[in-house]
Amino acid sequence: MSEIIDLKDFMERVQDDKELLLELLDIFQEDFVGKMQAMQEAVKSNDIAKIKEVAHSLKGASGNISAKEMHANFLKIEGAAKNNDLVQAALILKDIDVQFDQIKQFAVKIKKEFSS
Repeated sequence: MSEIIDLKDFMERVQDDKELLLELLDIFQEDFVGKMQAMQEAVKSNDIAKIKEVAHSLKGASGNISAKEMHANFLKIEGAAKNNDLVQAALILKDIDVQFDQIKQFAVKIKKEFSS
């Protein structure tokens, strides 16, 4: 499996600024938790507009940190919501939960690497 975050791409985005990279990872993780709660509630209540809105926001955020698989999954959720396919959206969310755990592990690892 490839890295959950494309570090080379991410470093290019932040122009090799390690502090900025770590700050963006922290902001992403904090923001992600609340938005995923909103997403889960939107799926439960069949709120297609909210699903599209949150998926679009998280698609952009995951793209900003070069989490390419997650970005692609949020793109799929946007498409599923446009087609009123909440079953598909819910299935993809399970993959995203796993990816978020991988991002948290990546963040811990990269903080150790950057501080040494």
